[in-house]
Amino acid sequence: MSNAISNVSEKDFASFTAQGNVIIDFWASWCGPCRMQGQILEQAEADFAAKSIKVGKVNVDEEGELARKFGVSSIPTLVLFKDGKAIKTLVGMQQADALIRLFD
Repeated sequence: MSNAISNVSEKDFASFTAQGNVIIDFWASWCGPCRMQGQILEQAEADFAAKSIKVGKVNVDEEGELARKFGVSSIPTLVLFKDGKAIKTLVGMQQADALIRLFD
């Protein structure tokens, strides 16, 4: 995982998503599409940073309660936040440019 993408746990979730534009990637290490989604996010980290979008990853195996709180039943699931409020949930792999456009 890159330095610009943070592992997020239930303990620091609220503070991580509290301000600005944030993408949370709910994933698991055994999930092939999740690993591909992770690569897409890592390759676009400079693009996200240029648009002031933070990216965090939540491992559903380690943070099951957090995944349930957001209704994650399939992975990868991306939840987009603006100033602490979930504004969109996307299930399945997403391209970085499409994610950025959702914040425009």
